[in-house]
Amino acid sequence: MFHFAQYRPLRLIAQNSLSSMCLKLMLSRPVAFAQIWKSWFSSHSLVGNKNIILMGPPGAGKTTIGRIVGQKLDCPVIDIDDDVLETTWNMSVSEKLQDVGNEQFLEEEGKALLKFSASGSVISLTGSNPMHAAGMQHMKKNGIVVYLDVPTAVIMNRLKSMKVDRIVGQSPDISLKDILQFRKQFYKRWYDIRVLCGGDIAPEVVAEKVLDAVKRYQNSELETFISTRSSRSGRSIEKDSHKYFSDVVTEGLAPDGGLFVPERGLPKFTAGEWQSLIEATYIERAQVILERCIHPADIPASKLAEIIGTAYGENFTCSKIAPVRHLSGNQFLLELFHGPTASFKDFALQMVPHIFAYCIPRSCNYLVLVATSGDTGSAVLDGFSRLHDTDKQRIAVMNFFPEDGVSPIQKSQMIGCQKENAWSVGVKSDFDFCQTAIKQIFTNSDYTGFLTVEYGTALAAANSINWARLLPQIVYHASAYLDLVHQDIIPFGSPVDVCVPTGNFGNILAALYAKIMGIPIRKCICASNENNVLTDFIRTGVYDLRGRKLIPTFSPAVDILKSSNLERYLHLIANEDGQLVTQLYNQLENQGHFQLRKDLLEKLQQDLVAGWCSEEDCLAAIHSVYSTTGYILDTHTAVAKVVADRLQDRTCPIIISSTAHYSKFAPAILRALRIAEIKQNPLSQLHLLSSYSPLPPVHWGLLETLKKKGNDDHQVCAADMSMLMSRIETLIQNHFM
Repeated sequence: MFHFAQYRPLRLIAQNSLSSMCLKLMLSRPVAFAQIWKSWFSSHSLVGNKNIILMGPPGAGKTTIGRIVGQKLDCPVIDIDDDVLETTWNMSVSEKLQDVGNEQFLEEEGKALLKFSASGSVISLTGSNPMHAAGMQHMKKNGIVVYLDVPTAVIMNRLKSMKVDRIVGQSPDISLKDILQFRKQFYKRWYDIRVLCGGDIAPEVVAEKVLDAVKRYQNSELETFISTRSSRSGRSIEKDSHKYFSDVVTEGLAPDGGLFVPERGLPKFTAGEWQSLIEATYIERAQVILERCIHPADIPASKLAEIIGTAYGENFTCSKIAPVRHLSGNQFLLELFHGPTASFKDFALQMVPHIFAYCIPRSCNYLVLVATSGDTGSAVLDGFSRLHDTDKQRIAVMNFFPEDGVSPIQKSQMIGCQKENAWSVGVKSDFDFCQTAIKQIFTNSDYTGFLTVEYGTALAAANSINWARLLPQIVYHASAYLDLVHQDIIPFGSPVDVCVPTGNFGNILAALYAKIMGIPIRKCICASNENNVLTDFIRTGVYDLRGRKLIPTFSPAVDILKSSNLERYLHLIANEDGQLVTQLYNQLENQGHFQLRKDLLEKLQQDLVAGWCSEEDCLAAIHSVYSTTGYILDTHTAVAKVVADRLQDRTCPIIISSTAHYSKFAPAILRALRIAEIKQNPLSQLHLLSSYSPLPPVHWGLLETLKKKGNDDHQVCAADMSMLMSRIETLIQNHFM
């Protein structure tokens, strides 16, 4: 076996020189010695016996960056091309390629890798090494594979300047660009860590990014989560109470009633890193962004790629997943309704069930509880019903919705999405009761403990109170901005405004998170319907539920008075002051209102503006937009359109979140367009919309779901906590026992 031993004497010389220097320094300046020793030990412990393996296309800078990383860590540096292949073959790589041809070259290259062994080194692979599976499996056994992800256009320019016009695997009928694109599938298969490398980034900067990425990879304990209601003093005392991503996905709600947030905040992307994603597909962007938000110890990159591919592959009818469409003037629509249940909830809920199934322990069954104001229910039911059969045996979902507080089509859709592990229960109350009931069930330790002991079943949440629900939403806000840049609407760095129809504050919070991560969003416009508690709060700093009653509207998904995710935002602008957040929400619970301090209101108003829309204006907007453009807004998007018209200053583009397909709200659409008499049967309403040829087609998933038999078969329950808990227990007995 070839072992790279010739570097050992050089390393010993370096160590001996360091030892002599350290001895003198230790005797003369012990404090300085301690600092240097700590730094030296930290660098060496970063590598240990593991290799740092740099992988990427030709021209990615692997050799140069490897040398810099090796110098910083004071460890051997091995270039597979120069130090292994040419040494083994006794000829240059180009001569070998010419001698044996493409296919045999890859095999010979792989054999050389299989005979190679090293430890504690920085290794720069060739651009074609990842195409040999056995060789890469051998290398990964004792190495952390770092993928230097450089945009293809940048690689093409570098290779041109290096006068390289042919690489391994290329033939006369395959272009250089095509072979570079073809190779990406192999790079994505093997890496542990991705490092984004833009066009003009210096090798020294990339080397630092590699070291930072390796440190992150080896220190998962740094990426912990805290409750929005935890105190700073409590955090330092109760280190054992820290949670990791897998924990917060499983638990949903913090034990103290707060919501989980990352203790160290969200990752930041540089402008160059964002720009490297301009040419990327939606799935590629999602992979890069979520890798930075989810530690590989929780979900490895390869598994995350599998989950994302499953979520967004065949389940979305539009290849762009979340396309951005020009509406008029400076207004653009972010279409979020191309998933199987026709709403923006699909972006998270096609992914979260698979994340959940991967993260939970195998020793316990789980019942996922969810409250919905309309769209979440069908999205949760559909998402969890797509799990593998073995996962469906240990994971079930129960959806609570206001029996008379959703549209007829939404109700039929939720009932039609019921499967062997997914059920809907109509509650004779409103969404706020359903959401509050679930929170109370989660914080009732006697009840949850009883379910665990008696039935071996734990409860989990799939509402946007679950941190995993928010992450996929960050992706589409970031992707929308990048699409505008890609379409040459704006140069990168120019600001945009974002307008979101808002009920539970999750969607607009994701836009605010995208802004924190580096997307140039100027203002987030919060659009309410006649349940305008958020509009009043953003304008005045007073959150006041006293005397308010929920008003049923044409936009039921935002018929909400208690906006759960607002708590996460308040925790953010209050500099993670959990005691203040606890005080505010205790006051809201006990007295029905709270008021922000002036300084916090000023912070909030730097990010947010707000307005609301009446029912008449909502219908008028649908009619007006259709008359002028031929496009049909759903009722929620119409609310956002009305508010955007009033509040935008037209100095930059505004991206309006189109959160649902219009056909989910057929009665309101038919009324707005003044088409015909409205029929009561939801399927008849869709057929009427379909028969009107000037209209865009209705959503395929809705028609399929509503055609199913038994679409009125569901349980109905009174607004009583004991009855809800009884229904939960009965479901557990029927499914798991």
